[in-house]
Amino acid sequence: MKKYHSILLNCPLFAQIKSDTLFQILYCLKAKVKPYVKNQNIFTVGDHITDTGILLTGQAQIIYEDIFGNRSILGTLNPGELFGEAFSCTATSKLPVSVVALTDCDALFIDYQRILTTCPSSCAFHHQLIENMVQILANKNVLLNQKIRYLSKRTTREKLLCYLSDQAKAAESRNFTIPFQRQELADFLCVERSAMSSELGKLKKEGLIDFHRSHFYLLSQSIES
Repeated sequence: MKKYHSILLNCPLFAQIKSDTLFQILYCLKAKVKPYVKNQNIFTVGDHITDTGILLTGQAQIIYEDIFGNRSILGTLNPGELFGEAFSCTATSKLPVSVVALTDCDALFIDYQRILTTCPSSCAFHHQLIENMVQILANKNVLLNQKIRYLSKRTTREKLLCYLSDQAKAAESRNFTIPFQRQELADFLCVERSAMSSELGKLKKEGLIDFHRSHFYLLSQSIES
């Protein structure tokens, strides 16, 4: 567990938690670490989960797939980021999404109820954990609303420009790298890859954007979300 110390300290769940009490907290929460190999499911659609996960190493994705096999990427996970917290705290009987390892990775799991329930020792950190979890859920709600805004756009072009505009704002630069490859971006925006690639080519030809793989540069001042 010690090798993950710096990753966990940067995890939003442990914000405002002192470094020297972190392992005491993990012991109290009965946290456990599990390894996964590339393409292995960490959570599988249909699972009933009670744990909140924290990615410790590697990268993973949250994926929704309908009965016809159509995939939509809901998010990409990097070390220190949480997953499953919204579903583990609800009465949802079956998980509607899967969490899949993109690379070999390790993940830490904590029973959600242990975060919310004060232990017999009345540990002082529980109030801070609850406050942190509320903040995390609120931030995730903001991101969900952001994606709804992308999907509400009528055309592939509008979805792309809206997404790229937000990425530039987040990076505070017109020069930025997105966390998706082409197929992943198409899945995230719920568009056909070929149509999206064609539209990217048109935007580049029109002098609105330039790009190389996942790196983009917004050339036009008129791009708005």
